[in-house]
Amino acid sequence: APVVRNVLFQRATGKPLNVTNTKPTVTTFTTWAGTYNVQTNCTYIRIKLVGGGGGGGAASENVGTNGNNTTFSTLTGSGGAGGSHSGAGGAGGAASGGNISNSAGGSGTAGSAVTGATTPAGGPGGNSSFGGAGGGGVSGVNGSAAAANTGSGGGGGGQAGSVTGGGGGAGGTVEHLITALAANYSYSVGTAGVGGAAGGQAGGNGAQGQIIIEEFYFP
Repeated sequence: APVVRNVLFQRATGKPLNVTNTKPTVTTFTTWAGTYNVQTNCTYIRIKLVGGGGGGGAASENVGTNGNNTTFSTLTGSGGAGGSHSGAGGAGGAASGGNISNSAGGSGTAGSAVTGATTPAGGPGGNSSFGGAGGGGVSGVNGSAAAANTGSGGGGGGQAGSVTGGGGGAGGTVEHLITALAANYSYSVGTAGVGGAAGGQAGGNGAQGQIIIEEFYFP
């Protein structure tokens, strides 16, 4: 895409490119909140962000907690909901504000009932656009945590009672292009939900969100 834009710029203006100042740069935020300052000579930015993933539910007693929202100016990737103990998976988070795409996070899979000698695993967490959801724990095993900074949900705890734990939901993803830049923008990275604590087998933690900013430069 940057190469195509470079050619279009040359054709539209008849000006040569400043080749020392056209390579895109990337800024990534994986924690905290603060202010993003636009780089000198930057002419547009592309943002991709994801909310925090929800924690998986334990096999009994304790639910996973919700992930928190990731924001950049008016863009919001909502956090995924925590999975239930002995039951439902958490809902995926919504997404809003993007002019490229707004993609809801995947919902966690519900836990399964134990029937006879069958001992099903806990429900897997929901996947965000970055993938990396935590797997559900098998009988007697905790749910797995989601991969770091993917915004995906943690897995539900393995069998301890009659039903396994549900997986946590993933955070929503926003992609957005800003061509009329302000000097700075506020941002906040959504923290992850925590897996439900044992009673029974514990749920896995969700993943923290992240913000990726690509900065493009033209003369």
